[in-house]
Amino acid sequence: MDKQRLFDLIDAKASEYTALSDAIWEFAETRFEEKQSAAVLVEALKQAGFAVEETVGCVPYAFVGTAGQGAPVIGFLGEYDALSGLSQVAGVAERKPVVSGAPGHGCGHNLLGVGSLAAAVALAQYLAENNLPGTVKYFGCPGEEGGSGKAFMAREGVFADLDAAITWHAGTMNLVSSGSSLANIQVYYRFTGRSSHAAASPHLGRSALDAVELMNVGVNYLREHVIPEARIHYAVIDTGGKSPNVVQPKAEVLYLIRAPKNSTVREIYEWVTDIARGAALMTQTQVEIEVDKACSNLIPNEVLEKLMHANMEAIPALSITPEEEAFAAAIRGTLGEAELSKERESLVDKFGGKQGRQLAQTLEGQVLHTGVIPHISYEQPMMGSTDVADVSWIVPTVQCYTSCYALGTPGHSWQLVAQGKSSWAHKGMLLAAKVMAATGLDLILQPEQLAAAKEELKERLGGEAYVCPIPAGVQPKPVK
Repeated sequence: MDKQRLFDLIDAKASEYTALSDAIWEFAETRFEEKQSAAVLVEALKQAGFAVEETVGCVPYAFVGTAGQGAPVIGFLGEYDALSGLSQVAGVAERKPVVSGAPGHGCGHNLLGVGSLAAAVALAQYLAENNLPGTVKYFGCPGEEGGSGKAFMAREGVFADLDAAITWHAGTMNLVSSGSSLANIQVYYRFTGRSSHAAASPHLGRSALDAVELMNVGVNYLREHVIPEARIHYAVIDTGGKSPNVVQPKAEVLYLIRAPKNSTVREIYEWVTDIARGAALMTQTQVEIEVDKACSNLIPNEVLEKLMHANMEAIPALSITPEEEAFAAAIRGTLGEAELSKERESLVDKFGGKQGRQLAQTLEGQVLHTGVIPHISYEQPMMGSTDVADVSWIVPTVQCYTSCYALGTPGHSWQLVAQGKSSWAHKGMLLAAKVMAATGLDLILQPEQLAAAKEELKERLGGEAYVCPIPAGVQPKPVK
């Protein structure tokens, strides 16, 4: 098979893809508001000959593009949402918002959506040129950041006809992801009390803010009694007003609960909810509970990981220009020691002992990563969550990371946003497209690999069927 032809197809449209990713960087639209970002991706798919279905699964700005025909059906997952409050001028190594408080692409989804699209378009064109059977699907997945868009789509059966799903994420190192992730649920707790004059008649008031504070205290005591891998985060999003001489009649807190398994998340959620009801009882207030979103723990697939890793290793390393190195060094100059040593520590933790230390030493003196981290099957969950996990319960799924940012760059930071339109970020995006397209081609031409990946998923699930963690009736909503 001629994978170089795949790569040439991607390189031929490199300027088009980089312009598209830069446009999405400029739009910087948050969850379920990605109107412009979705529109330009849909248009790019149509121009490439894909048939596009929009607003799939009743999810705003979700869409599916399809090309080719017959089996197998290979899906590429794309994201394009930004994060609130991370507006940042591109190409400068100092905190400088474009618009203070506005959104910014602090997780690289401007690159993610376009890189997956480039892979899908190249693979579809290759199949057409060679009269090969197979269907290529591109899934436009909005609202990954705090919205679990793919979980909503999975609940509606959007991924049901796939044979395999392929995706990637912009990062600081080149590697194929292994291991699981944390399942989560995000819930609003809204307390309603009764206002009153805080000096003349406090006894007539019932403080909703007191209820929020008591709930938070209760949850802090709970933390000792959940498993160490669990995480319970919260943000008070409405304190009920700015006047201390008024008993606050309303207050609201948003909780994000994570754990390695859906079942554990559910147990902790029920306990947190009991605490909220207890706080309402203590303050004689009422509490309204609204689930915002949820996502599952990821099911890894070693068969697909090894296949993708072999493709990543087979592609020549990217070259670094003096300008790219200088900008990366300037970004690293804004980071603390803990951030600068992050990757080295993660390699020691993942690989352990001598091998981990040797790998960490290879990063010494580097500002941008050009190698490929060895692949190992890693069962420990990453201390984060992704709605890619919900797809992985339904169909064998694989994900890679490529170097798009300076080593040490933390996710969800202004430093990451500043690098989102850089030439190095563009190179990493196109590298990911090639790795994904080559992996998709392998699955079409090597049906035994696809069969093995499906068997592995079946074994890992052990007879457990996918149940979407988002309750029926909950609908996707934009950021408040």
